[in-house]
Amino acid sequence: MKRIPEPELMDSQDQVEAYAAADFADGNRAFSERVAEALAGAAAGTLIDLGCGPGDICRRLAAALPAWSIEGLDAGPNMLETAERDTVGSPHADRIRYRLARLPDPSLASSAYQAVVSNSLLHHLPDPSALWQAVVQLAAPGAYVQVMDLDRPDTPTAARSLVEAYARDEPEVLREDFFNSLCAAWTAEEVRDQLAQAGLALAVERVSDRHWLVHGRLPA
Repeated sequence: MKRIPEPELMDSQDQVEAYAAADFADGNRAFSERVAEALAGAAAGTLIDLGCGPGDICRRLAAALPAWSIEGLDAGPNMLETAERDTVGSPHADRIRYRLARLPDPSLASSAYQAVVSNSLLHHLPDPSALWQAVVQLAAPGAYVQVMDLDRPDTPTAARSLVEAYARDEPEVLREDFFNSLCAAWTAEEVRDQLAQAGLALAVERVSDRHWLVHGRLPA
C-alpha cells in the first residue's frame, strides 16, 4: 500500500501515558541486547539514542554497558519529562542524560558518538533523510549504528491484522497509533535506497513480521 504519513511528534499527554505504560519489554530487550552484544569488549564511549521516548532503552543500555555514557534525544517535552522521572533513582542515572531536539539539528555535535541507535523513530519523520543525515553527522569514525523500525505491510487489512495480533489488549489510543505507524512506515527496500542515498554502507535485514533492522559499523 502507499505510505500514509502521520504526525511527526507523538507527545500528547494521553499518547505519552499510554506509550509509557505499554509492554514493549520484549522488543526493547531484544534491541538493547543486540546493541550490547555488538559493543561487547569495545572501549568506553558515548552512545546516543535518537527518538528515545520515555527512556526505557537508554536505561537498559546503561545497565548493559557500565563503561558507557548514554544520551537520549527526543523532540517531545512530555516524553522527556517521563524519561527523566523514570530515570530518577536508577543506579545508572549518573551516566544517562536526555536532550530535547528535533532532527535535523546542525547544532548537535559532529562525530561525537561511538554508537548511534534508534528504535521506531524513522516512520514519524516526514523526510527520512533527517535520520540518516543525523547518523552521518553524529557518528564518530568506526561508530556502531543500529536502527530498527516498522516494515509497512502490503495492505491496510494486513496492518489491522498486526494490530490485532500484537496490540489487542492495549488502550485504543495505542492501537490506533500502532495502525497509523504501520501505514506510515518505510519498507526494508525503501530503507536500502535511503541508506544508499546517504552514503551509508549498512546491512538491512527483516527481524520479525513487522520490523526491519539496520546495523553495522562506519568506516574507521
